[in-house]
Amino acid sequence: MQVLLVEDDDAIAEPLVRGLEREGFTVSRVSTGTDAIAHDPVDVILLDLGLPDIDGYEVCRELRTRSTVPIIVITARGDEVDRVIGLELGADDYVVKPFGFRELVARIRAVTRRATLAAPSNGVFTLGPLSVDTRRRRVHVGGEEVVLTRKEFDLLALLAEDPGATRTRDEILERVWDAHWYGPTKTLDVHVASLRKKLGDPTLVETVRGVGFRLRAPG
Repeated sequence: MQVLLVEDDDAIAEPLVRGLEREGFTVSRVSTGTDAIAHDPVDVILLDLGLPDIDGYEVCRELRTRSTVPIIVITARGDEVDRVIGLELGADDYVVKPFGFRELVARIRAVTRRATLAAPSNGVFTLGPLSVDTRRRRVHVGGEEVVLTRKEFDLLALLAEDPGATRTRDEILERVWDAHWYGPTKTLDVHVASLRKKLGDPTLVETVRGVGFRLRAPG
């Protein structure tokens, strides 16, 4: 597995690179946002927010417009609002410094494991005007393509597996984020609101009060 570490602090980056390589990862390290954006495709990105040239949030936003590669933000900014902003911009996970190395490795494996969700044999869920292609990771509504972030797509694909069935908040967080998710549950509401807006029909994703969410069954 190829890992890109975006970290300008040598004291943090160098031992982290050595540790990840001992775990069997192939690690590339860059120290600026510019280099991160220009880097060749990898399997997962570890992104520090405090970079010398471009704010890490902007780097995250730009990377997400270019690909669906899993992004784990690694930062000293631990406030809930910082976590929510990072996740809204497309990060898949958020780790606050100082962090445990074993936890980071587990999170890397978790986000890459969840990159692909279960799908029909042809990879396409069709629900009325809504089409979710899990192989190509593309969504269409009424024939028009809708561009989603990685998490928005994974959330929609999970709900599309069984239209009309309610997914609990815990189940969604476990399957779309991480079984050991420590971040704010508010991020789920943020992603649902964004998904509803992009789909153009707020009734497609229904709230089951006190339980979770479901995709409106056709008919």
